[in-house]
Amino acid sequence: MQPFFCQAGWNGNGAGRPQCCRARSVATARRQNSRSALVTAGRGRLGAAATDERALSLVCAASMAGKMQRAEKRLRSPLISTGDLAAVLTDPGWLVADCRFELGKPEAGIAAWRAGHVPGATHVDLERHLAAPVKPATGRHPLPSPAEFAGTLGRLGIGNDTRVACYDAGSGAFAARLWWMLRWLGHDEVAVLDGGFKAWTDEGRPVSTDEPPPRQDVTFVPHPRPQMMLDTEGVLRALADGETLVDVRGAERFIGKTEPIDAVAGHVPGAVNLPYTENLDAGGRFRGAAELSALWRQRAGAAAGRAPICMCGSGVTACHGLLALEAAGIRDGRLYAGSWSEWIRDPSRPVARGAP
Repeated sequence: MQPFFCQAGWNGNGAGRPQCCRARSVATARRQNSRSALVTAGRGRLGAAATDERALSLVCAASMAGKMQRAEKRLRSPLISTGDLAAVLTDPGWLVADCRFELGKPEAGIAAWRAGHVPGATHVDLERHLAAPVKPATGRHPLPSPAEFAGTLGRLGIGNDTRVACYDAGSGAFAARLWWMLRWLGHDEVAVLDGGFKAWTDEGRPVSTDEPPPRQDVTFVPHPRPQMMLDTEGVLRALADGETLVDVRGAERFIGKTEPIDAVAGHVPGAVNLPYTENLDAGGRFRGAAELSALWRQRAGAAAGRAPICMCGSGVTACHGLLALEAAGIRDGRLYAGSWSEWIRDPSRPVARGAP
């Protein structure tokens, strides 16, 4: 009789083994192979999952790093110095906008640009680029629709990733309109040259008469912030609620002593006067943040969480007031876009004269 138990030294293929042992050996081998296959498959799945997790972690890390880099690169001030502007003139990610303009002389701005501008600067005109056509019920410089202005920005070569530095002759009164309009469409990467073209040339910095190379048309996707502006009805409601309306026109226009532009002299009843020129120091640059904060607090009761509404003759220099508030750290001020020239379109609206 042959032994039941398998003996050492037999061939691995089961040859020479008893029939019962060979059958058991084959069954055992099949079970072991099946378990091995399951373990291998499981390891493969675990390995693939681990690989996917590592890949996801790398994507998340890259995304976070990108966000941190963008946050670090965000403009920290609504104003840019001449030195900082000079440092980015050759950076293709920036566009320099020459916003020089003169009320009553619509061709003066482009003429000044042709005579000499910051190298590479594109001329941006108040009436062609930053205002819509005047209508019977509007002020002198009505805002275009967000879609219309987005199209203008795209034709100027300004996309959602473009950084913009804007300047005018000196005060920032016209450049501030472009600054505000870009922010109105959700674009925060914009700054006004402190001291304007005068500061640039006073420092002996380069000036060019060359036409800059045309920028490729791009698509600007607007992300409007309608809460940044008010129409006339909104201003009436705000005044009724006790909010502050600041008129940044000169004192003589505010009190109605003189009116060189609009058909009616005076101001909106309840408004206070803080001429935009008082935001500047003797050298034509913006006052420091602490000075601006004190000025607006004393004259308009402005403070963090209590920003006023700004107006002017047509919604242009009012943006200078909002720029000053932002530089002072007082955010969320609003623009009465139509301003005085829209207010007086309706003769039934009241007009005040004299000091408030």
